[in-house]
Amino acid sequence: MIHYRKNMYYIVYALFYLLSLLPWRAIYWISDFFYIIIYYVIGYRRKVVDENLMTAFPEKSEAERRKIAKEFYRQFTDTFAEVIKLVSISGKELDKRVKADYHTINELYATGKNVQILLGHFFNWELANVAYAQHLLYNFIVVYKPIENKIFNRLFMHIRSRFGTKLVSASNFKKEFAQESKQQYALILVGDQNPGKPDNTYWFNFFGKPAPFVKGPELSARYNDTAVVFCNFYRVKRGYYQSEATVFTTTPKVLPEAAITKAMIAFIEAEVRKRPANYLWSHRRWKWTFQQEKHAHLLK
Repeated sequence: MIHYRKNMYYIVYALFYLLSLLPWRAIYWISDFFYIIIYYVIGYRRKVVDENLMTAFPEKSEAERRKIAKEFYRQFTDTFAEVIKLVSISGKELDKRVKADYHTINELYATGKNVQILLGHFFNWELANVAYAQHLLYNFIVVYKPIENKIFNRLFMHIRSRFGTKLVSASNFKKEFAQESKQQYALILVGDQNPGKPDNTYWFNFFGKPAPFVKGPELSARYNDTAVVFCNFYRVKRGYYQSEATVFTTTPKVLPEAAITKAMIAFIEAEVRKRPANYLWSHRRWKWTFQQEKHAHLLK
């Protein structure tokens, strides 16, 4: 079984490598094809997307929300098509495609501070990972959730670590992070993940509706006394991206409880309002229902 899986990995890797050599134009033909299948034929998570957009933008017309949904699905399929290019993309080509504010974070390196970078589910997070990893002075650590399929999990780990990213499994975070954090590090966390359980979280209004947010990023920043940086990432035009980084605090321990999480949520919401389609609307942000008797003391 092990030899079979190993051989299959090399076959899959070879296929993706050959596909990655296609011109960008052909990559986007693939994306356009899957956009039609996912949006019009399968209707992948259409109900979830429509409900999320209705919650976030009740003031918009149905036609406006439909336009956002279509643009979201196009960016969604583009994201996975662009991952194909990451199998063989050069550092030079990556710099051409991604313009980012690396110096803001690198300036913190000289202070000796570790950094925690917080962002939302912005497109294309896979490009953001490799672009930042290539330029940051820090040991660049990304928490990931392993893919169940072992072959594709290995492929994505290869893609994500090509430019130096150190991947830490969410299921074994404590042990793996302890090893990687021996060096000065920048830990990147997507702060709008849904919690496994809503009862030991912070609850905040997100687009006017209560939603639970995990305490991990806040508690980690305080415990390790890291600088906290908010980061956005968005498409300028197809295949080209821009990113900015903003230092929120270098002294997290002196802030009131939940202040970091509150500021992060405000940052994410503001970024999404600027570019509504640049967010993972198929992600069930309001999966859990706020219950007054159980969660009132957690609402911040």
